[in-house]
Order: sequence, then C-alpha cells, then structure tokens
Amino acid sequence: MKASSIHYSRDGGISVVDIEVGDPAPGEIQVQGAACGICSWDIATCKLGAAMPRPAPPGHEGIGYVRKVGAGITGFEEGDRVLAGGFSTFGNYRVEGVHKIPQGLPDECWLGEPVSCVVTGMDTARLRAGDRVALLGCGFMGLIFAQLLVRSPLARLVALDIDSKKLDIAKQFGVTEANLLSQGDNAERLRALKGADGFDVVIDTTGTQPGLDCATRLVARGGQINLFGWMKGTQATFDPSAWHVNGYTVVNSAPASALRNPVPAAIRLISEGIVDLAPLISHVVGITGYAGLMEKIKAGEPGYIKGVVKL
Repeated sequence: MKASSIHYSRDGGISVVDIEVGDPAPGEIQVQGAACGICSWDIATCKLGAAMPRPAPPGHEGIGYVRKVGAGITGFEEGDRVLAGGFSTFGNYRVEGVHKIPQGLPDECWLGEPVSCVVTGMDTARLRAGDRVALLGCGFMGLIFAQLLVRSPLARLVALDIDSKKLDIAKQFGVTEANLLSQGDNAERLRALKGADGFDVVIDTTGTQPGLDCATRLVARGGQINLFGWMKGTQATFDPSAWHVNGYTVVNSAPASALRNPVPAAIRLISEGIVDLAPLISHVVGITGYAGLMEKIKAGEPGYIKGVVKL
C-alpha cells in the first residue's frame, strides 16, 4: 500500500512523501499511525539542518493501531492501540518496539516515549526521602518531571524557568516553590535559592549551557547534577575545579542510561492519571500542517509547549 510520511531534508526542510509499505515480515507488526509528538530533537534537526551532529528520524513518539501481525507474533491483534512509529500513516515495526496501551484517553495524550525518558531520569536521580531537589526548566519534559516529583517525599522542591506561564503550570501540578529566572545574570538569585546547604539533586532539563551553569551553582557539596536535557552540539563547558573540589556526581540520564525498560512504567503512569499530558499539548496539526508549525516553533511560537501531528 501507499503511505504518507514526513521527510527531513539536509537544509532543515520538511516535506510529505509517499512510501510503499508491504506486508509485515515475521517478527513485525504493521501499525496505522494516529498521532506523533514533536520532540526537541526534531526541532533541533530542522533548525540546524546539515549542521545537526545526530539528525533525528522523522518522529519517534508515535501512537497507532495494529492493522496486521507478522508470522510468529502472539499477544497482538488487529485494532490494538500501541506505542510505535513516527510521522507516517502506515509502517512495519519490530515487535520489540511495539507496546500495547489502553483505550480511553485521546491519542495525543498517550505520548509514552517522552514519559519513558522521564522515568529513566527519575531512576538515575536515585532520590531519597527528605532530599532537596531543584528542577531546571519547565518545558514539556520538565512539567512531566514536576508531576512525579510532587509525589515524592522531598523536603524541598524548587522549579525554575525563564517563562512565567510555564511556572504557573508547574504550580497547578502542585509545585509550591517556583522561581522566574532572567535571560541574563542570575548569580545573586541562585545564591539566595541555594542558601547554606544547596540542593541534593539538580535535574537540568534545559539542554543549554546556562542551564548547566545554573545546576553547578545550585547543587550541594557532594550532590548530584542530573543531565537530562540534551545540549545538541559537540561542545559544552564546565568548571572542573568546582566539580572536583565539591565532589559533585554528574549523571547522564539520557535513554541509553536506562536502568530498566522504562516503557511499561510510563504506560502505567499515564493510565493511572499520575502523568497528565493534556494540559501540555499546546499545538495539534495534521501531517500537511507540520512544516508550517515547525516554522512557527523555530521562530519562537508564543505559548508553545508541545506539538502533536495527527496522522
């Protein structure tokens, strides 16, 4: 059959192309795409084009419905709703990467892949009862973190961002201490927030040099800097003397650092309403509207938190 799919060009452009999709091979499941989230990796790939060190595939936060099951597969049948795929109306996927999800919530509220990344971030943070935690960045991923952190037995949770509206959403999720940072020098404010002891764990979701600098200023002696956000380049700087003398533990909490398969936990968190993605979906477009939305995102679309492409 013919399917519509997104193609990224090396100049950062987005086009819709026709592809041929055959029957699933043994060990594969054919999925009809329903929706797919727009990741910051997609955005960076379209911003940087050929300069992007590791370009994103066209979408990887897909939700869809099983249409055919390849030979040798059990446990799936036509009509099952699953996590799988990207920006494509049909595709064949290895069964290992397909996860069944319940009916009920709208498709766009089932972005299980990013939630699974946050599960890994929580696992690698190794939070202890009574810890003091600073959450840097209240974008889409940071606000998923916020929903989990407010349920943790922490002595203190502080959220920081440069956007007051995102901090307001964090407060709606139960964060009681939210602080607005400026685009410039925040040294004095950070010293006041750190106080005499600092934060046991600083989770940096920003993926920016200023975010990393803030994390270094906030973390307690012997504390952990959890690098969740991806600085999508080839270089970053840090103060090696501060990191050495103060004994910071720096943890990479990217998906490759997973301590377990985080997807089943992510599915449970969404299914039980512990993670609610509905308030975070700011933009929804069809597949032909994706290129136009991406141009708005790259230009700094006001109010943007998370975009979803309906297929």
